[in-house]
Amino acid sequence: MYFQEEEDYTKQFDPELWRRVFHIAYPYRFHLLTIASCMVVSAAVDVALTYINRTLIDNHVVPRSSQGLPLILSGWVTMIAIQGLLVYIFIRTAGQVEAGVTYDIRSRGFKKLQELSFSFFDTTSVGFLMARMAGDAQRIGDTIGWVLVDFFWGFSYIIITAATMLLLEVRLATIVLAVIPFLVVISLYFQRIILASFRAVRRTNSKITSSFNEGIMGGRTTKSLGLEERHLQEFQGLTGEMRQSSLRAAKYSALFYPVVSTLGAVGAAFALTQGGRLAAVGSLSLGTLVVFLQYAVSFFDPVREIARIFAELQSSQAAAERVITLLETEPEIKDTPEVEARYGDNFAPKRENWEEMQGAVTFQDVTFRYKNGETVLEQFNLEVAAGETIALVGETGSGKSTIVNLVCRFYEPSSGTVLIDGRDVRERSQLWLQSNLGYVLQQPHLFAGTIRENIRYGRIEASDPEVEEAARLVYAEPFILEMEEGYETPVGEGGGKLSTGEKQLVSFARAMLANPRLFVLDEATSSVDTETELLIQRTIQKVLAGRTSFVIAHRLSTVRSADRILVIAQGKIIEEGNHQELMRQRGHYYTLYTNQFLEERQSEMLQDAK
Repeated sequence: MYFQEEEDYTKQFDPELWRRVFHIAYPYRFHLLTIASCMVVSAAVDVALTYINRTLIDNHVVPRSSQGLPLILSGWVTMIAIQGLLVYIFIRTAGQVEAGVTYDIRSRGFKKLQELSFSFFDTTSVGFLMARMAGDAQRIGDTIGWVLVDFFWGFSYIIITAATMLLLEVRLATIVLAVIPFLVVISLYFQRIILASFRAVRRTNSKITSSFNEGIMGGRTTKSLGLEERHLQEFQGLTGEMRQSSLRAAKYSALFYPVVSTLGAVGAAFALTQGGRLAAVGSLSLGTLVVFLQYAVSFFDPVREIARIFAELQSSQAAAERVITLLETEPEIKDTPEVEARYGDNFAPKRENWEEMQGAVTFQDVTFRYKNGETVLEQFNLEVAAGETIALVGETGSGKSTIVNLVCRFYEPSSGTVLIDGRDVRERSQLWLQSNLGYVLQQPHLFAGTIRENIRYGRIEASDPEVEEAARLVYAEPFILEMEEGYETPVGEGGGKLSTGEKQLVSFARAMLANPRLFVLDEATSSVDTETELLIQRTIQKVLAGRTSFVIAHRLSTVRSADRILVIAQGKIIEEGNHQELMRQRGHYYTLYTNQFLEERQSEMLQDAK
């Protein structure tokens, strides 16, 4: 299998990236402020609960006095109640942030995928996109909703505890805080290694998702070619790569935590030694020593927690880089601000300003090159009258699909101009053009749902009688009514419950319901039997009447009725005319047609002999 390599990210912790991530979370700023406030107060309560021990020891345990004890206990109970309320608030709020951010990322991602040009999908696998919108989006939601909860608490606890220790005993506090510079150095070292490991994990995860997609979509092909063992080996290689990257990330994360704990223990041990000496000579009260040691030990709990958060952020940054890259990908084909102002965009069209399309198409000195530099068309010119049916014939790679893709504005010329009704297609919106477009592919895609729902996708507001009329127009109703549930028959994922010919007829009905002025048929009969082909040919003649049409066909019997047949070779028109004219010329088309006719006759004779 072939796996496209994603962009390789090499930055260490990237504040600018996280600024862009938090811009996504901006609608939840008050939720985040609530979480931060709860964590600051919670950290202060934790410090205060420990400080109460000093009062109990120095004022009640050592002097054996109970005076004022009920007041202290009532204060202790009140703080515990406050802590419980804070926990409830921040758990509920963090859950809202996690779900909301994940939802927003996926919504933006799905919207972005609707905006991106065809060229993006030519170079990006479905598996990569699935990994970004599923696992990576969830990772970011978890980070913003929950990891930052721990960060707010840990950071607040460290600051408040450090300030309290300095107020209690500066000398001991200095010993404990002296460990922090060492922690910073170690953290920077581990950051680089852990982030690189997590990036490798996310890259390999995308490849695994892509492999799953390939395995599912190409399952029949794999079985028919006997490639199960090879594909299994390739998949096992990917999972092995994932395992190695994950183990490397886990190993360094596992080393990071004990290093932090060890440094914390060393600082606490020095503080205990020095504190014991001060208490022995009476320079430090017993309550102060006990509380200080509790602070010294607990001080490194949030430090360890922040170390864990730090490792989580490395993993999350690897996910965030990939998600932000997708969300910020600019479509190669965009309407100008002036066009959007007049005609609207894909999501807010201004249909009242749309002109009615007649369907005349003109290519003026059009050159088209792919990104890799391959030139498909060069100085290509063509005039198509409104309502004319143009058939495109030629070898694979000759430029037939490129011509129709430029008409549909799925791609734009490298130079030159494509005009519709005398105006550059870039002077009107993409949605205007594509709303006037009917496109039937060799392998048409049907959405999960019923036959009726799939036909209605051509015009969502269409009534049931209009849907059924469209099916009758393309001769699809007979096979539909033969099914047990008729129009309510589920088609299955991708239309898997229907034959190729049945899917073609449903897609024709869908296109007819939209009543397009431009029609494109791309090898629409190449994968069907002869009987279905004859039915589809009848459909084509009815569907194309009065519409500007481009027909790409391997079976030349499909294009005999075209107004003009263009024979394309290396991006140029080498022959042009209707079927009778080209047959009289006895050129390239004549050779193609007669050879194909003989092949089909031989095939029919072999079938009859069986």
